[in-house]
Amino acid sequence: MANVERTAEVVWSGTIARGTGMASGGSGALRDLPITLASRFGDPEGKTSPEELIAAAHAGCFTMALGSVLAGRGTPPERLDVFARVTVATTGTPRITSSELDVHGLVPGADQASFDEASREAGRNCLVSQALQGNVEIRVHAMLDERPISSVA
Repeated sequence: MANVERTAEVVWSGTIARGTGMASGGSGALRDLPITLASRFGDPEGKTSPEELIAAAHAGCFTMALGSVLAGRGTPPERLDVFARVTVATTGTPRITSSELDVHGLVPGADQASFDEASREAGRNCLVSQALQGNVEIRVHAMLDERPISSVA
């Protein structure tokens, strides 16, 4: 099987402090996303940042890995909701220090213990988690949601 490559491009105009850029992905799904230095360390004002894109990549990768693990265990999810929070320490040289995933799942046939174990396995299988491991603290909080009880009798 051949290697898989994905591409992205940022075109920047002006100085780093006052300039602006546009980020686009090679697939065409991400197009002309405005990006600025201010969006990284201040109010994003509708613009993205590399850290936000890492958060989206981590949430997406983890969600797919978890869905695959759960399906392989015979408990495919009805719904997974993963919220990622990437933290940048700004004291000294700025650096990404953590990626925290809040995972909620509606998974018929699973209990909290099996959902926790599936989440740990998904963390080991997620390619973005693997790329961040050793450089960034990764925390996963998994919560199995109960099916809402219908008010209709």
